Amino acid sequence: MTTTDTAFATTALATRLDALTEALDLGEGRVAPETLEAARATLGRAAARRELSAEHTVIGFFGATGSGKSTLFNAVVGKDIAKSAARRPTTSTAQAAIWGKEGAEPLLDWLGVTNRTYMDEDPAQAAEALNRADVPVTVGMWNKIRRSVGAGKTEQASGGLILLDLPDFDSVEASNRAIVEKMAECVDVLVWVMDPQKYADAVIHQDFIQPLAAHGAVTLAVLNQVDRLDEGEVPAVLDSLKLLLAQDGLSSTLLADPLGVSARTGYQIPRLREILGQVAVAKSAAVARLEADLAGVRSDLAARDGGGEPAGITAAATTRLEDDFYTASGAEALVKAAAGSYKLHAASSTGWIATRWLLKIKRDPLKRMGLHKDHDGAPISKSSLPPLGAPQKAALSTSLRTFATSVSDGVEEPWSHSIRAAARTFEGQLPGEIERAAASVHYDAQKKRWWWHLLNALQWVGLATALVGLLWLTGLAVAGYFQLVLPDPPTIEGFPLPVP
Repeated sequence: MTTTDTAFATTALATRLDALTEALDLGEGRVAPETLEAARATLGRAAARRELSAEHTVIGFFGATGSGKSTLFNAVVGKDIAKSAARRPTTSTAQAAIWGKEGAEPLLDWLGVTNRTYMDEDPAQAAEALNRADVPVTVGMWNKIRRSVGAGKTEQASGGLILLDLPDFDSVEASNRAIVEKMAECVDVLVWVMDPQKYADAVIHQDFIQPLAAHGAVTLAVLNQVDRLDEGEVPAVLDSLKLLLAQDGLSSTLLADPLGVSARTGYQIPRLREILGQVAVAKSAAVARLEADLAGVRSDLAARDGGGEPAGITAAATTRLEDDFYTASGAEALVKAAAGSYKLHAASSTGWIATRWLLKIKRDPLKRMGLHKDHDGAPISKSSLPPLGAPQKAALSTSLRTFATSVSDGVEEPWSHSIRAAARTFEGQLPGEIERAAASVHYDAQKKRWWWHLLNALQWVGLATALVGLLWLTGLAVAGYFQLVLPDPPTIEGFPLPVP
């Protein structure tokens, strides 16, 4: 692109292209292949057009057999470039009239147009055109338009133009229709040339205008051969054509209201030239066409986006999944083992000292499951839990399906199926991950709490006190047996206290 091609370098246009390309990738397997193929073709054309001249506006003349399209093309150009005759079809290839050669060649190569006529500008004719409104030579007329809009500049910077005369779209030759269909997808501006007899023909409306109704901003309808009508009939026919276009989906977004012209008499030809020339000078039609194309792709994909907003991953769904995993994974047994291990170690430190040794015989529940710390205090890396059985795996699978269904709620097929499938992507790894998670937990049941030491000390104090008291009572019993005289024990309120 040249440095002046700023219109195509807009961030918004590039962002839309990238976003739609990503959307197409996401649509693989979910959107009909023919829809994806058509959308990719459109995005490919848009990307290719962005790399070509933004200075040129490509305007295509489309029409049915007998509409006088080629004659009108010649009248607008001011030279007999396109062939016109009574024999049909007359035009079998695209014919181009070009203003501004620089940058036009690659654009015409992309369009596949080989019949090219470059319209040299004559400064003398241009000067004459500035002072006359009825100059018959188009070169001067184009100079007038470009000078008046481009502040006196006739260089390419004020806008280049490529006019295309195309084959009849209702031609009996299939190759001619193929050319028309291709150009309808590629040109920047579409000029539909109709005649009073065929302006309501279903072919042009159903096969071409309606599918391109979103491109109204770059569409112009021209009613040629109005000289065949009575002067009073022209407004009524134009109103009828305007109504048909509105029914096709085109409205006020048209470049202009349907224009009645006569290529034979020259009626309204200057006005048509002025409209097309102003479009060329503005250099915005190409971007408008691309934006309409991208909007069409977006609309097609939006119609297949699943029909609503997914419920998403809610806190309730997450909690339910965690609870289901807890139940299905057998984690309850781990909790019971951890609680049993804690109680065992607590009793070993705070229980009755005389019977603590009995607890040594009882095996730690965590050790039985392989979930204990080794001698250096590091947690073990593998659980000795038995692998999850078929019922547990089935319960995990059911939990995942329930979770995916809740997340995809509100979305139609095939997107909801994709969400459910994505939720089960790593289902086969769940059993192993659950075992590793269980083994990696720092079970610290063997770690003594501070209050264990306090209770243990009280236990020893109590035991020592009991032993001393037992020895004293035993001594008193022995002294009594041998009738030894002992000092009187202290008394309280007359009651003796058998203390040393």
